[in-house]
Amino acid sequence: MAASASPDGAVTQRLVIENCALATVDAQDTEYATGHVVVAGNLIESVGAGKAPEGLPGVVRRVDGTGHLVTPGLVNTHHHFYQWLTRGLATDHNLFNWLVALYPTWARIDAPMLAAATQGSLGMMVKGGVTTAADHHYVFPRGSGDLVGAELAAAAEIGARITLARGSMDRSEKDGGLPPDFAVETTEGALLATEEAIDKHHDASFGSMVHIAAAPCSPFSVSTELMREGAALARRKGVRMHTHGSETVEEEKFCHELFGMGPTDYFESTGWLGDDVWMAHCVHMNDSDIAAFARTGTGVAHCPSSNARLAAGIARVPDMLAAGVPVGLGVDGTASNESGELHTELRNALLINRLGAHREAALNARKALRLGTYGGAQVLGRTAEIGSLEAGKLADLVLWKLDGLGHSSIADPVTALVFGPPAPVTLSLVGGRPVVEDNHLSNVDEDTLARTARAEAQRLARIAAGD
Repeated sequence: MAASASPDGAVTQRLVIENCALATVDAQDTEYATGHVVVAGNLIESVGAGKAPEGLPGVVRRVDGTGHLVTPGLVNTHHHFYQWLTRGLATDHNLFNWLVALYPTWARIDAPMLAAATQGSLGMMVKGGVTTAADHHYVFPRGSGDLVGAELAAAAEIGARITLARGSMDRSEKDGGLPPDFAVETTEGALLATEEAIDKHHDASFGSMVHIAAAPCSPFSVSTELMREGAALARRKGVRMHTHGSETVEEEKFCHELFGMGPTDYFESTGWLGDDVWMAHCVHMNDSDIAAFARTGTGVAHCPSSNARLAAGIARVPDMLAAGVPVGLGVDGTASNESGELHTELRNALLINRLGAHREAALNARKALRLGTYGGAQVLGRTAEIGSLEAGKLADLVLWKLDGLGHSSIADPVTALVFGPPAPVTLSLVGGRPVVEDNHLSNVDEDTLARTARAEAQRLARIAAGD
């Protein structure tokens, strides 16, 4: 195999992982009981059975993957990083009551708080195999500072790829919404700030670390004007669009009362269906709704733990997949999924969907892994770059340790990963750069993150209490 070289003649540095099981999650679901991955620079150069090719130039590191499974990096399609600071509150509430209980606290967040919450949320996911994460941030209190800049700077220290869905709310309590009046923006202000975030931070190039999406929060917290103008802005700028949809029966009732139609029809009327759109949750979808998503290519971020935590219901994921709807997995905010880990969602998605109409045929281990990898890349519009282990794609991958006690009697590695206890991460790469080594974050000190997050959570609580 010919060595690649930079313009100055330097040989590309290579990293080789060998003696591991591999689940590529490519179109054929190719797997190797014992195989190798060669990383050249920021790209996957080769994937295959047996040992890596002999005589590779520029090999700076070899990793013995005995007892491990290599998969693509996990892709989180929906989160609210700021909620790391309000975990463990309102634990017995449904969605609307939970929002009413927590909005007054969230509306006091500032830039240092968001930076700490970002590193707590993202750090926990990255430790569990996430290499790309979408965050829906929609709370922009007056005088809170540069929240977008603070979040992106904090995420850059962790080292994961980010899709920051720049959210917005302009329907407060006085307009029949749930957020306090001081927690929302004006319609014009939200649109201008979203455009500014896109212009300043969105990078559409191959291998980009930052994407920006336009993301009005939900039908019950934004005006129809903001939905329509937000869609027009996103398409003019060529970025993706994200919002919450069909999460609860209360939302369904709200849409019928306010708009005279259900959520999916409302979304279509405002320009919010399309292959550049993905929705969080989509729990209460009828056959017509699923058909509309399939027809338009609209994606879904399935958040099984959060849906259970808030008693929202069971999304019809098997029916969506059968219809051709793109589906990925999401942690959702850690105020409704306190573990904050996506790799546990592989298991929870499988188990919770088996409680639905399809029972044991709903999902299997490999379908769950696909949801968490390629499905997430599809939802975020990045399948040319990530989501599967294939030559030419970005070297975003995870080496899962499966030879310990917790997985010791499960012979199939993919079954062990999905059905078994959370697997430790021996190595995780983003663009060939380590972000996790031996189950610890590579680029930041975890104890410092914990202390900072604890201090900022306490400061937020004091401010919210008026102290």
